[in-house]
Amino acid sequence: MKLRRVSIVACLLFMSGLLKAQDLLVMESKNLPLPDSVWVFKPSSYDRAKEYPLVYLLHGFSGNYKSWNKIIDCQQYANDYGFIIVCPDGLLDSWYLNSPVQKNKQYVSFFFDELYPSIKKRYAVKAQDIFISGLSMGGHGALSLFLARPELFKSAGSTSGVVDLSVGNSKNYKITALLGADLQQADSLWHRYSVLKKIENNAALKKPIIFDCGTEDKFHSANDALYEKCLELKIPATYTSQSGGHTATYWKNNVKTHFDFFSKQIMTKN
Repeated sequence: MKLRRVSIVACLLFMSGLLKAQDLLVMESKNLPLPDSVWVFKPSSYDRAKEYPLVYLLHGFSGNYKSWNKIIDCQQYANDYGFIIVCPDGLLDSWYLNSPVQKNKQYVSFFFDELYPSIKKRYAVKAQDIFISGLSMGGHGALSLFLARPELFKSAGSTSGVVDLSVGNSKNYKITALLGADLQQADSLWHRYSVLKKIENNAALKKPIIFDCGTEDKFHSANDALYEKCLELKIPATYTSQSGGHTATYWKNNVKTHFDFFSKQIMTKN
């Protein structure tokens, strides 16, 4: 009986430690149709008197703020790497963009005007060591946000990213509703919102990016094209093309590479 009581107490203390290391923020915004839930994981050694690097992790289409923690143990990653990890909600299908036709779906504005400054104010963030990465729709979002305001990030990553919005059946992913035009009607609109096009406006970019895609993934050719574009523009990019599909197993196996890459970037000046 004593052993059982000790085990229960130890379990409660462990859970108490986890709760202290994690916060769930709910942010109401004029830029979004719904409040945004944001799950924040702090290193177990978190101390307000110190500063910590930070990684934003963006989930994929139809996911939510819980998605990344179902793929990896975000708390363990925060502990192992000493990073604050922030998992915002992409509201299923926001594509992390400002819709030109739906005025209450302005995710870029929400991210930079509300979420980003709020996180910096609330937590002991090392401003020069902020990173962003994501999977699928979140890969598009991470690179798009990075390219929009590269001065706010140290580096960015994408795994299985939808870097060309015209690839695949776009109507299945609700992109048409956000952009308000079909591919046949406005190719230029779709391409303008794609990372593959946005990278061209950042030819002077010297901050490194990392991205990967499985060869069995339908977005593989677009990621190949993105790497070729980076080489052409002399943008420092680390790209891995390898066996794998558009699956949680693939993302679980590859996101660690992003954290390793970001950790190395902390030691460099850019």
